[in-house]
Amino acid sequence: MTFHVERPRWPRDPRARLGLALLGSIVLLATFGPLFTGDPTAPVAPPLAPPSWAHLLGTTGQGQDVLAQTLAGARVTLGVGFVAGLGAVLLGATVGAVAGYAGGWVDDALSLLTNVTLVLPGLPLAVLLAAWLPPGPVSLVAVLVSTGWAWNARVVRAEVLQLRRRDWVAAARLAGEPPLRVVLVEILPNLRPLLAAALVGATIYNLGAQVGLEFLGLGDPGAVTWGTNLYWAANDGALLTRSWWTFVPTGAGVAAVGLALALLQAGLTADAGSGAPVDTPVARPAPRRLPARDGRSQETA
Repeated sequence: MTFHVERPRWPRDPRARLGLALLGSIVLLATFGPLFTGDPTAPVAPPLAPPSWAHLLGTTGQGQDVLAQTLAGARVTLGVGFVAGLGAVLLGATVGAVAGYAGGWVDDALSLLTNVTLVLPGLPLAVLLAAWLPPGPVSLVAVLVSTGWAWNARVVRAEVLQLRRRDWVAAARLAGEPPLRVVLVEILPNLRPLLAAALVGATIYNLGAQVGLEFLGLGDPGAVTWGTNLYWAANDGALLTRSWWTFVPTGAGVAAVGLALALLQAGLTADAGSGAPVDTPVARPAPRRLPARDGRSQETA
C-alpha cells in the first residue's frame, strides 16, 4: 500500500506570518478595546466635534465618540465577516467534494447548480436578498453565504477530481471505507492549505460586501458596525462639513484588515502551491541471490 506524504506545517511564507500578526493585533483591539472606551451609542460631546485630548478621534453627528464606535464596530464587522467566510467555504467545500468524488449525474447536477450561481451577479443579488430579509447580522451572514459559496465549490471539485485517482484513495476504497469517510478523512485533510487560503479570500469579500450593504442602509441602522458608521457619516453630511474624522478611522480599519487578509492569503496560497500531495513509492525488499544448478547465481524478488 502506498502512503501520501505528510505536508509541513504552515504558514511558512513570511507574508502569511506578517498578515497573521497584523490581523491578530486588530482582533485584540476589537475584542478588548471597547472595554476601555465606554458606551459607543451614548452622546458624550457636541456633535461633529474635531479630535481632541478628551476624544482622540472626535465625535459623530450625534455626539458619540468616534474611537468607541470604531472599536465596537470592528468587533461586530469582523465577527460577521469571519462567520460568513467560514460558512461559504464549508458549503462550497461540501458541494465541491461530493461532486468531485461521486461523479456521474451527481457531479453534473451539482456542477450545474454551481455554474448557475456563478453566472448570477453577486452584488446585485446580495442587495436584493438583504432588502428582502429582516436587517441584522444573521440575515447578512445568510446573504453572504448564499451568494459566495460557488467559487469555493468549483476549486474544491477540481482538486478532488485529481486526488480521487491517488493510490491511497484507491487503497481506502479497497479497505471498505465508506465514501463519506474517504472524503472527510483521506481527501479533505490534504486540502487544508487550499481551504485556509479560500477562507481568507472569502472573508475579504464578505467584509467588503457587508460594509457596502450596510453603507447602503441594508443593515441594522441601530447597530454599531463599520458599515453603519459610514452610513451615519454620509447622512450627517460628513463630506460637506469636512468632518473627516467621522469616516476616516473606519475606512482605515477596513483597509488594515484587508491588507492583513491579503498578505495572509498570498502566503497561504504560496504554501498550498508548494505542498501538493504526492504518493510515496512503495518500499520493496532487495532481491536475494540464489545459487543455480549450473554454478551461477540468479536474482529473485
